[in-house]
Amino acid sequence: MIDLLQTRRVATALFLIAPLFAPAAASDALAQAAGGEPPPQAVTVMTLKAQEVTLTARLPGRVVASGVAEVRPQVNGVIQERLFDEGAAVDVGDPLYKIDAATYEARVAAAQAQVAEAAARYTASRKDAERAADLVQRKVGTQQALDAAISQRDVDAATLQVARAELNTAEIDLARTTIRAQLRGVVGRSLTTQGALVTSGQADPLAIIRALDPVYVDVTQSAAEILAWRRGDTLDKIQGADTSVSLLLADGGAYPQRGEVTAAEPYVNETTGVVTLRMTFDNPNQTLLPGMYVQVDMPQGVVQNAILAPQQGVMRDRRGNPIAYVVNADNVVEERSLTVLQARGNTWIVSEGLQDGDRIVIEGFQKTGPGATVTPEEGLPVGAAPETN
Repeated sequence: MIDLLQTRRVATALFLIAPLFAPAAASDALAQAAGGEPPPQAVTVMTLKAQEVTLTARLPGRVVASGVAEVRPQVNGVIQERLFDEGAAVDVGDPLYKIDAATYEARVAAAQAQVAEAAARYTASRKDAERAADLVQRKVGTQQALDAAISQRDVDAATLQVARAELNTAEIDLARTTIRAQLRGVVGRSLTTQGALVTSGQADPLAIIRALDPVYVDVTQSAAEILAWRRGDTLDKIQGADTSVSLLLADGGAYPQRGEVTAAEPYVNETTGVVTLRMTFDNPNQTLLPGMYVQVDMPQGVVQNAILAPQQGVMRDRRGNPIAYVVNADNVVEERSLTVLQARGNTWIVSEGLQDGDRIVIEGFQKTGPGATVTPEEGLPVGAAPETN
């Protein structure tokens, strides 16, 4: 009796769970009817294009003003007024400070009086010399008197020249009581105040003017690379390429203006073995400021038929070597070993392993592998944004 009840319970349980397995059995039957193969995995691919690529080396550097003028007084006195706005642009000759000029005005007046006195003496001695010469000509005067008159005339003429030179010096000192800009650029904060006593040739500047357009960027490069430049090896490698340099700002953004290498210091640092190079960049908006840390992409060579492979499609094998999955014409995945030269934005510059027209897998490669058949879907080009209506 007990065995009969257990048999009925098992039969009832099997009857209740049988519908749960029916869809799976039907799916297996459909799969077997279709040959037992699952559908191909969908992947996103990108068609690659070969192109000429210029290789660059990223060098650290600092921004340097193309001109620096430290404003210092050339005469002694007390600052009466500051005539500029701190941080403003100034041109050559613009007034910056005013020094008390009363003493220098008095010196100019005294020098003018000395000139007038010397001019009067010269006029008198010149007439005396003319009269003495006339007397000698009429044979009523002596040659000695004529020589004395001519000598006095020449002395008075020299005295007049000295007086005029002293007047010129006094006028120059008076003009220097107005301190003017000697450089076109941007003046910084004032380092002195009204009422301060300043002296000619003092060590501390009153303000500093910096020329900010253009600016220089000083970078360092190894002596070995400089030797390649001087031998012409690098120039041969970049023949026909854009030799201008690009700039990367401290926040990672690219500077819109491109620059040129303008100078190389003829000296190798004994400690670091590097040479300082100077680049020139236009700076119309004053984005670059002296002392700012930047990075420069320096051209090093040109690679023909290089491939810019998206970094999201490049993986590493067990040994750390770069590889990529490529979908061939039969939609079968192939594994390619790559030779990567360097990074370029969000891509890798590949010289070997990929060819023009290859379709590299950029999404879905985690669910597939070499030899698998896939359903490729073309993705967006590198750096492109999806279209919006």
